[in-house]
Amino acid sequence: MLLRELLAPLLVSHTTGDDQVVITGITADSRNVKPGDLFICLSGFTVDGHEFAAQAVEKGAIAIIAEREIEVDKTVVIVPDSRRAMAFLADRFYGSPSQKLKLIGVTGTNGKTTTTHLIDKILTDQQKKTGLIGTIHMRIGDQIEKVKNTTPDIIDLQSSFRRMLEIHTDYAIMEVSSHALDMGRVHGCDYLTAIFTNMTQDHLDYHKTFENYRQAKSLLFAQLGNSYDQQSMKTAILNADDEVSKYFAHVTPARVLTYGIDQQADVRAVSIRITSAGTSFTVQSFAGEATVNMKLMGKFNVYNALAAITATLVEGVPLAAIIQSLEDIPGVDGRFEPVSLGQDYAVIVDYSHTPDSLENALITAKEFVTGRLICVAGCGGNRDRTKRPIMAQIATKYADYSVLTSDNPRFEEPEAILADMVGGLQDVDQERFITIVNRREAILHAISQAKPGDCVLIAGKGHETYQESKGEIFPFDDREIAKEAIHEQKRNEQL
Repeated sequence: MLLRELLAPLLVSHTTGDDQVVITGITADSRNVKPGDLFICLSGFTVDGHEFAAQAVEKGAIAIIAEREIEVDKTVVIVPDSRRAMAFLADRFYGSPSQKLKLIGVTGTNGKTTTTHLIDKILTDQQKKTGLIGTIHMRIGDQIEKVKNTTPDIIDLQSSFRRMLEIHTDYAIMEVSSHALDMGRVHGCDYLTAIFTNMTQDHLDYHKTFENYRQAKSLLFAQLGNSYDQQSMKTAILNADDEVSKYFAHVTPARVLTYGIDQQADVRAVSIRITSAGTSFTVQSFAGEATVNMKLMGKFNVYNALAAITATLVEGVPLAAIIQSLEDIPGVDGRFEPVSLGQDYAVIVDYSHTPDSLENALITAKEFVTGRLICVAGCGGNRDRTKRPIMAQIATKYADYSVLTSDNPRFEEPEAILADMVGGLQDVDQERFITIVNRREAILHAISQAKPGDCVLIAGKGHETYQESKGEIFPFDDREIAKEAIHEQKRNEQL
């Protein structure tokens, strides 16, 4: 595409140099520049892309987008806001792909990953071709790709949508993080349906206040547009049991549908029963009433299922077919995932890394455990410090014995993180918890304490296969360490 054509949406810009050059790619990362690329200079939190413009030119960039004059021997386009310009440029370069897909976005503190996977399963079972973007991975067709962020940057996102279109994908289902919304990573994404799961304390290291966090999330619903296309009606799907939903309903002009358990809703679950084999409930909806028997455990998974039911009912999937798909799903990677090697106690790995998600996981475990509940929990470094004592309090409130440990300490000292956690436990009997800095040793210790009928919940990392410390990434998988510990205990029992 010619640079002049690409720049058409940017009415306020100043070009120095040839605007007839052919652009063959777009990037904001100088390390990824290829000959013929347009390089966009972004001012970030720690680095300034303007400082890498010369490096980008050396690697073959044919033109530069910048917010100030820079000394390079290539075409330079000055814009007031390069990050905002990037959204227009990415959308135009890749042919506005999200307008040709049915795009479903899911936002909320907890439940995004499970909800997107449930929707994906239901639609795939209806012979719809789907793409999936989220915390665990990105899937385009049969190709699985790693992701750096829950929601990719706008260039990668639009590129991914284009690739989905090229293989005739019907639906793109994606997690939409508050960071992505606040930073404009989803500008230009034409969502058909936006889903809200819940909102509890998280990311306050970035947003500073709960009100700012709520405002960031609300952007997904406010950006659904202000027109009513009868062929592709925009829909906001909101959790009726979360007070924040009232605010989101207020800011969106889209059609609103609700789901819930405790409050009246358009799609509601009643008669919920949770066992070690799964969860059953009756769903009452605008499309009828039916019984659901899922392998997924916990009230929080009922909410996730209700969100998925509502979203796929909107897409015309029959309720009976939706339920069949939900009942077929064994689970989602790292979400309340059992680790079973024939031992006579339960071991569960879960991604719960917020106070609310940890509480939900522990409450669910208590529904079926017949012995003691043992919890391994930690808090990440360089993240919201205020939730650390709360996480420890929740662990010790519900678990009979808690092992507090590291969880991606990043550039903080693990001992300092644990000190913050223990700071909330002044009134807790010290025999009910222990601190073990090394996460592997913590998991081994927790499982060594398990007796028949007990349950060990290993919280925080879920699907993650690494531990991050001092700028280095180390291989680490809670599930593999748990298996090692179970084998070790079996060997000890045989001695």
